[in-house]
Amino acid sequence: MSAALEIAAPSRAGGPGAAGSALRDWLALLKPRVISLVVFTGVAGMAVAPHWPPVAAGLIYMACICAGAGAAGAINMWYDRDIDAVMKRTAVRPIPGGRMDADSALVYGVVLAVISVVVLWLASNALAAGILAFSIFFYAVIYTMWLKRSTPQNIVIGGAAGAFPPMIGWAAVTGGMAVLPVVMFAIVFLWTPPHFWSLSLYACKDYSRAGIPMLPVVKGPRHTRWNILVYTFILGAVTLVPSVMRLCGPVYTVTAVMLDLGFIACAFRVLFDRQNERGESLTGDRPAKFAFRYSLAYLFLLFLGLLVDRVFFA
Repeated sequence: MSAALEIAAPSRAGGPGAAGSALRDWLALLKPRVISLVVFTGVAGMAVAPHWPPVAAGLIYMACICAGAGAAGAINMWYDRDIDAVMKRTAVRPIPGGRMDADSALVYGVVLAVISVVVLWLASNALAAGILAFSIFFYAVIYTMWLKRSTPQNIVIGGAAGAFPPMIGWAAVTGGMAVLPVVMFAIVFLWTPPHFWSLSLYACKDYSRAGIPMLPVVKGPRHTRWNILVYTFILGAVTLVPSVMRLCGPVYTVTAVMLDLGFIACAFRVLFDRQNERGESLTGDRPAKFAFRYSLAYLFLLFLGLLVDRVFFA
């Protein structure tokens, strides 16, 4: 999700520098910045469960969620290597950058996926492992190989892939399912469209060049701005469900209201950004860039409020 960086041609010489560069490429395949938020939402799912898992077990659950998300990311990079090569912000990834063999990346992703699911099954239960396996399949196959290149609703439907970790964390601890982790799933699911559509507004040329039918490419920037606003309002309503159902305490409620007001303000700024007749920004999409960054902090702080409630008010 970062802008493309200027890099020098990779050295063919051996030594610590080459080994370090190779390690960074293997880690890059896992999309570490994406993983950090995924793991946090999974930890939130564990933490709000009726009881805390043993420390060792909790660390294993976290590692499995992390590995599973990374495996899906590696398979995504393997399949998307053709479009990554023509997009500025992804052209420096290990495979299109020529530093990684595509088949090796695929094997890496598949092996890591299998290990993460099997270990989670042995360490917790079949339900948690099954949800993890389905989330990997959903992101790597349903979203990456089908939805992403076929419909402007790719992010709306594909958002489910990144919404499963709270359910995985809860299931790993309890062996069952309940209303709260399902609501947490819904929050992440509804957060994903305004989050990624904000990105797609200022990365529209990249997506168009790669032939990806993102909403601003197919329907135009103005249509996308309205959709960001609508989904932000829907998201705000769903974030208050735990409060209405008394599944949380006052910290989460106050946090949710404040964050929702901020996100709605961001969405209005995006909507009323100075535009030309085609709906394209005349400000370099500064409001969209700010909304994208705000959305990252939004999800982290929202779930953090839920954790504080559970720790101090449960």
